[in-house]
This record gives sequence, C-alpha cells and structure tokens, in this order.
Amino acid sequence: MTVLRRTAGVLAATAVIGTATPATTALAAGTPSPSASAVLPSGLYGGSDPKYDGVWRQSLALLAQRAAGVSPAAKAVDWLAGQQCADGAFAAFRADPAAACDTKVTVDTNSTAAAVQALKATGGHAAAADKAVTWLKSVQNKDGGWGYTQGSPSDTNSTGVVIGALAAAGTSADRSPYDLLAKWSVPCGQDGGGALAYQPDKQGKLTANADATAAGVLAALGKGFVTTAGKARAEGPACAGSGKALSRAEVARNGAAYLAAAMSGTGHLVSALAGAKPQPDYGNTADAVVAMAAQGWTKQAGKPYAWLEAHAARWAEQNGPAAYAELILAAHAMGADPRDFGGTNLVTALNATGPAPRAAAAKHAAEKKSGSGVWWIVGTGLVAGIGIGFLFSGRRKQRQL
Repeated sequence: MTVLRRTAGVLAATAVIGTATPATTALAAGTPSPSASAVLPSGLYGGSDPKYDGVWRQSLALLAQRAAGVSPAAKAVDWLAGQQCADGAFAAFRADPAAACDTKVTVDTNSTAAAVQALKATGGHAAAADKAVTWLKSVQNKDGGWGYTQGSPSDTNSTGVVIGALAAAGTSADRSPYDLLAKWSVPCGQDGGGALAYQPDKQGKLTANADATAAGVLAALGKGFVTTAGKARAEGPACAGSGKALSRAEVARNGAAYLAAAMSGTGHLVSALAGAKPQPDYGNTADAVVAMAAQGWTKQAGKPYAWLEAHAARWAEQNGPAAYAELILAAHAMGADPRDFGGTNLVTALNATGPAPRAAAAKHAAEKKSGSGVWWIVGTGLVAGIGIGFLFSGRRKQRQL
C-alpha cells in the first residue's frame, strides 16, 4: 500500500546513506500520532507525524481534490511548494522550510516526482514544478531508471513515479527508461511470469512483486497517478517467445495479466511482512485496479474494485489522506463515483483531513457574514465539493507476493 511503500522507501534510503532511522508504518492498526512537542503545519493534510511522508501525502491529497474539480486551499498548495529545496528537489518533510537544505536533508525522487504532479495539477507554481523536473532529469541513472535517492540503484517504483511526473510536465527523460522496465519483466514461462520485479537481486534474479507490477504497468503506459480507463486492449499475456525485448505495450499487458490472475480468486492482493500472517493488502489492491483500468481491463478489475468497496473504507479511515486518495484514484480509473464508495463519501472524508478547499472556505465566509448558524456552516464546510467530480492518486520498496 502507498503508506507502506513510503516507509520502505525511507528504509531503502537509510541503507544508502548509512543512518539508522526508525520507520513510521501505517498499518491497519492506525497511523502514528505526532509527538507531544510536534506542531503540525496548518496547511498539511493528515494528523500523523509527517516526518516520512509529509510531501507524499500532501501531493496525493491535492491531486485528488483537483481531479475532483475541487480547488485546494491556497495554504495547502503553498505549503507543498514551500517544501522545495533550492536545487529543485523535495525531501519527505522539512520541519523548517526557511532553513537551507544541507547534507542532513535527504531529498528523494519519489517525493519530488509526486510534488511535480501535484503542482502541475493545481497550477500557480509552474517555476517550482519545472525546477523539480530539471532535478529529476539530472539524477537519472545510466540504465535509464531512477532510484529512491540520487545515485541509488534504479527500482521499478521510483522509475514509475518519475515517469508520471515527466508525463504531467509534458516532457521526457534524456534516456529512455522503458528498456529497463522490459528487462525487469519476469518471463512468462517462469514463476510469476508477466509481473515486474522491484529490482533484480544480487544474482540478477527477478522476483514477481505486485506493487512494482502495478507501478510498472502505469509507467509502461506513460501514465501518472491520475488516469482514467484506457481503450480496451487484447486480454491475456503477450508471450510471443521471439526472443526480442518486450515493447512498452507488452510490458503493460503482461503486468496487467499477472495482476488479474493474482486477484481472480479472492478479489484482492495480500501482504506478506516478515514474521506476520498474510493479510489483505488494500493499497496494493487499489493500485492494481488502477493499473488494470489504465490498460483497459475494467472487466477484470471489477471484482477487486467491488472487494475494496466492501472492505476498504475502514482501512482508509485509519490510515488517512494517502489511503483515501488511493481509493479515490481507483474509483476514478474505473469510472465509478467516489462519493458513494460502498456507502462512504471518500471526497468528504479526504477534505475533512486538512484545510477546507477554496470553494468550501468561501461559502463558509459568506454564510458567516450573512449570519448563518454555526452548525450549518460546519456542515457545508464538510460537504462542499460533493457534486463536482473526483480523483486522486501514488511509492516504495515493498512486499512480494
């Protein structure tokens, strides 16, 4: 799931820079709360400690609102833009944005790429978004991919989120990343055939990874977090056996086929954390629905989407903005209504985790001026934006099926 991918990304970066940093995971038990001394920025979405995911979850919340036709609060967008370092990159969170970024600030491709997509969608910070794109291009690895941090080995998830950022900016990388995705697609005749690996192991072995596969499918299609159902394409894997490198279309088709097969029984993916009993993986299931829908396979995605509607609302409530966003993204990709997601209005729930969108704030002020009652003002602030349209979106090293 997105929040766990962020944690794993931090751990990956920790391994690279050699510092021991406690992970902040958002499991079904709920997200961690800020310490007693922590003061959350007023423009930030979510109430948990933003140390590891502030920029990520803020970006997704803004994308969700904007795609829904909701104008995010100006201070929420400004907070995100204000997190940028002078070189254009973003870190997971900067408690003091006024302080210059130094060697103690670990910037990363995932936070930067997510911020690019959000800033491009919300508008008003074109220079900041373009500067971030320039930084992303400058840290592309020689193999065509991107790692979590500058100089770290490429991985499918980081490569995917950067491709989405470049697509949002209407540009492309200096070196094509698509050949790398083809190399990391597990051959059809092997265990997990059709899936993508997060990255090869030290011996070069490819192991199927559902989250990386969903990311890889979107990347191969040139899509970012925000996408709609694609044109229906041929079903099943593309296993020509010609010995030639897979095309982008074949990478996407094989990955979608793997995901469809993995969820054909239960209707969902499972997580397999070390020492823990496998359990439903809500976030990765939502990501898989988005990937299959983008491929044009909404029929195959129907069962897992229905499973999410029946089971995922409580998970989102416990995990906050990024989780709500993943579900909204899945609804958007499927052409479904996120305001009636198994009886839950995801738009209202997301808006309630942070500053009220501009339309809601304006209405609040107008009604207050006219003398409307406090309870009516609160009610309209919570439901503003319901009739507008909706979407949202999200990446890091994770579990293997």
